[in-house]
Amino acid sequence: MEHQSEQPQACVVSIHRPSLREFVFFFSCGFLVSIPFTLFFAQLYPYLPSILVLAVCAPFIEELAKVFPLFYRHGETERSIVTLGLLIGLGFGIAEFVLYVFFLRVNPLVRVGGVIFHASSASITAFGIAKKKVLFYYLLAVGLHAVNNFFVTIAENFLASFVGLLVLVTVFWLAWGVWHRASKNRVVV
Repeated sequence: MEHQSEQPQACVVSIHRPSLREFVFFFSCGFLVSIPFTLFFAQLYPYLPSILVLAVCAPFIEELAKVFPLFYRHGETERSIVTLGLLIGLGFGIAEFVLYVFFLRVNPLVRVGGVIFHASSASITAFGIAKKKVLFYYLLAVGLHAVNNFFVTIAENFLASFVGLLVLVTVFWLAWGVWHRASKNRVVV
């Protein structure tokens, strides 16, 4: 009896291109999934010092909350994962904008940067998911979020505004870069 070597079985995953309905769904996840996720953990905030909450807890929780729906995607290209991350972050940023502007009476111009920030930072972490380097890109987004929140929390002066603008430009620039580096054809499995 002759022993035949077994060939590894091939797995074929077809490329899935998100439809408009899926884009709307993931945009909606930004406020329907990510905001409640964040608010659930925010119940701990009254028991912690505000600087710890804003500069440490909120960045870790919000960055995870934004990309959480992406962990269930299969067959997407790297580019579509990053695009979906952007849409979730945009939904999250708009929901946070509405909360701050209409309920907490913050100046709308102050919160526009937050919308851009959340869309961009979610794109960065989504790129990490697509490249199977989640921890690195997640911690990068968390670190930038923490720096931004720290300077916004400690001072309302020129230095804080400058650092906030610098972080916003950096996050946007990184998101722009990862979106262009994400392959339109390589499937994430």
